[in-house]
Amino acid sequence: MIPAEQLEALRRLDTCVVANAIETFNVRLRNAGFADAHIRCMFEDLPSLAGYAATARLRTGEPPITGRIYHERSDWWKSILQIPPPRVVVVEDVDKPPGLGAFLGDMHAAILRALGCVGFVTDGAVRDLPRVRDMGFHLFAGNVAVSHAYAHIFDFGATVKIGGLEVRPGDILHGDRHGILTVPQGVAGKIPAVAEKLQRDERKIIEFCESKEFSVEQLRRMMEELS
Repeated sequence: MIPAEQLEALRRLDTCVVANAIETFNVRLRNAGFADAHIRCMFEDLPSLAGYAATARLRTGEPPITGRIYHERSDWWKSILQIPPPRVVVVEDVDKPPGLGAFLGDMHAAILRALGCVGFVTDGAVRDLPRVRDMGFHLFAGNVAVSHAYAHIFDFGATVKIGGLEVRPGDILHGDRHGILTVPQGVAGKIPAVAEKLQRDERKIIEFCESKEFSVEQLRRMMEELS
């Protein structure tokens, strides 16, 4: 965990500036640490999401060997509580292709909120969007589906991969309308200050480009000073 005030400072930033700030520390490659465009933010008007990952894997396509439905996993719910709040549930759909059925709708969103979760991330499907949006619950998903089909959690607490992004239990996640990424814990507390400087530098460039004093030569010099 990082101090709560540091996590809240992260939450107040947008994901693009968080990504830019992470790059300055050279702790990972610039093409790593974020989910690709297959993972979409379902509620773009919500503020940024920040929290700790609770992971699981699911299937949706095959019926149970016995019985009509799969039973809920209370052991999974208990495992979520082992992650510090605020919690973000990250579920890998192992079906090929993923997203036939939606595990999360309004009922499961309500369950996860009661467990201290603020969002749900999956490469599979979600549904009941208006009612989940009314809860203020963040959704990032690969698609929307009309049915839950045979969606069921079969494994939890391990490293998962969604949209090319590896997520381990306890990882710090940050997301908004632009997408979802992991924040390296070693630099998380330093990101807000770095982000403030980056935003200040960007505003300086933008204001210059909009001014009557604009010139390519001066722009080149300004970019060199900031690099």
